[in-house]
Amino acid sequence: MEVNQALARSFGLNAEEYSRVLDIMGRTPTLTELGVFSVMWSEHCSYKSSRVWLKQLPTTAPWVIHGPGENAGVVDIGDGLAAIFKMESHNHPSFIEPYQGAATGVGGILRDVFTMGARPVANLNALRFGNPSLPRTRRIVDGVVRGIGGYGNCVGVPTVGGEINFHPAYDGNPLVNAMTVGIASKDKIFLSAAAGIGNPVVYVGSKTGRDGIHGATMASAEFGADSEEKRPTVQVGDPFIEKLLIEACLELMATDAIVAIQDMGAAGLTSSSVEMAGKGGVGIEIDIDQVPARETGMTAYEFMLSESQERMLIILRPDREEMARAIFDKWELDFAVIGHLTDTGRIVVRHHGIVEADIPLAPLGDQAPLYTRPTTETPKQEKLNPARIEDRFGLTRALEHLVACPDLCSRSWVWDQYDSTVGGQTVKRPGAADAAIVKLEGLRRGLALTTDCTPRYCLADPEMGGAQAVAEAWRNLTAVGARPLAITDNMNFGNPEKPEIMGQFAAAIRGMAAACEALDFPVVSGNVSLYNETEGRAILPTPAIGGLGVLDDVSKAVGLALPPWLDIVLIGATKGWLGQSLWLREIAGREDGAPPPVDLTAERTNGDFVRTHILNGTIRACHDVSDGGILIAIAEMAMASGFGARLSAHPRDIPGHAFWFGEDQARYIVAVPDSVALIRLAETAGVPAVRLGTSGGQDLTLPDGGTISLAALKTAHERFFPSWMDGSEQEP
Repeated sequence: MEVNQALARSFGLNAEEYSRVLDIMGRTPTLTELGVFSVMWSEHCSYKSSRVWLKQLPTTAPWVIHGPGENAGVVDIGDGLAAIFKMESHNHPSFIEPYQGAATGVGGILRDVFTMGARPVANLNALRFGNPSLPRTRRIVDGVVRGIGGYGNCVGVPTVGGEINFHPAYDGNPLVNAMTVGIASKDKIFLSAAAGIGNPVVYVGSKTGRDGIHGATMASAEFGADSEEKRPTVQVGDPFIEKLLIEACLELMATDAIVAIQDMGAAGLTSSSVEMAGKGGVGIEIDIDQVPARETGMTAYEFMLSESQERMLIILRPDREEMARAIFDKWELDFAVIGHLTDTGRIVVRHHGIVEADIPLAPLGDQAPLYTRPTTETPKQEKLNPARIEDRFGLTRALEHLVACPDLCSRSWVWDQYDSTVGGQTVKRPGAADAAIVKLEGLRRGLALTTDCTPRYCLADPEMGGAQAVAEAWRNLTAVGARPLAITDNMNFGNPEKPEIMGQFAAAIRGMAAACEALDFPVVSGNVSLYNETEGRAILPTPAIGGLGVLDDVSKAVGLALPPWLDIVLIGATKGWLGQSLWLREIAGREDGAPPPVDLTAERTNGDFVRTHILNGTIRACHDVSDGGILIAIAEMAMASGFGARLSAHPRDIPGHAFWFGEDQARYIVAVPDSVALIRLAETAGVPAVRLGTSGGQDLTLPDGGTISLAALKTAHERFFPSWMDGSEQEP
């Protein structure tokens, strides 16, 4: 295969980038060298379109131990422990082969976490799918959910939370964002910078095959009509091997043998070796003949670019090699010394005694492309006047319709395929609270975890949408009583070469940065997934947020289940904002208007008030108000407990449908024994609060006089997924 500009273009390098490769090498690169440059300079690995914007995000705080730049973020959670967490995308593979795409997404993010010395304790996800009326959407949902459950359940890490949305913008490009959280001693965190000239480079885990070659490059390009033909670029996972790999690595980490360690994720052996040596300022030599292979006749190019799963690269102390080998032999995993560190500052790859690659490492990183692409701001949409939007349904009929729609219906069909309690430390399971809660073994302390984003807000106003995604994650952690600590993000956008898409990205970053600053909620890790387009049609801008908080005593956490005979109080101001709301889309048939504004001062004030009164025992149940507004939040609380509620009339200056279904931000529904006392405290704190009604009974009695039984409400709520998946419900 002749190496030239045409081949480079097929590998994802443009003419200018290929010219830069020629300048660095001083000659035409070999096929393997071209492969190394193409994956390391791909959008997926180099962030060449996003790095200039990501620098705006706040990444430090007194509790942050390691921010972006390592395999995952690390925060201090007390008691000498650290939480290590990250979210990553596996979008393109999950469209091509949903089961393996989603499964290997879970496997990859698990490795990012345990490679730093953490035992994984929880998985979450954020999923976006296309129009449910399309048979392809059902096939993708089925495969993705089975893939997530199949891998997580087998590896023995509970899947404790997540979110699912549907929109036609994801018809040809679903989003599968996987998040893992692990726990480690804060004084024993393992990093990836290689050190020690002459130290052995050790390969451990599964054998290398031809699956996943050029997966990183495939993830850095739009889809076309031939996307189904890209199956060979999708990796194949084995969760049972991953479980063995976790245990073997953690056992080795309990010794002093490891100098540096890195998982082989995107770009496989190439990225792990280049990044480790580059971070350490050393050189690395690799003998491909020593790499365990599961296929015959593989070339150096295939070995270096394969993304076969369940593999790690370790720099060992030379006097610990035999001890390390014994550990991996015990766990029946491959262990091979495939090279050593040098002082040359180059990566040298030999195969059958022939040098297949000899590349200077510094320019591979320092001269990687960095683009400040043109941006076009998203035009602002008009603020909608709720009084001018006709309510054709009334409260009861609208409520029953909304709780049954794909974006608000019960996710039990999904959650039931995930083992959410393996390990025995899950305190709040999916659907029980606004955030999952996982207790730390042997302690009262626990972690609260959530994933959040509202893409329709981001499309209408990316800056406001970015701020809202961060604020909602903060709010969901607060709603269980947790102290929010930090976020990871997964920035899913279309083609960055289009100014309108790059404008969405830049604006979303601005909004996220403002919210992170105002809420003391730094970004410690993340992932950027661009080119989420099929035949020129982009997804909704989707900056998914994974939030982590800490509870000093998990027994003080509250869920959303509504206890009987308590007062129901709304915390936060309501103006009846219908722009971009689900009521507007599902009932009025419109997707327009400015999204609800995010008042970050109000978010902080209201949230701190709610958390204080959760922890002191005043608030017995809590649910943040988000998609669908107040009435959906109360209905979800009622269905979670089996107890209904009788609701009072709404303020006269706001139309009923806007008050009960509007999506104003910074709001919570709380259940308390004494609403008068809580409202008095709220007034003192400068927090808007109003009593909405009383819990109890088996019906939901609405302020317009309508009544709906919880049984009927639950029937509507639980219908969609089972009937859709068995084919009896074609249209949502």
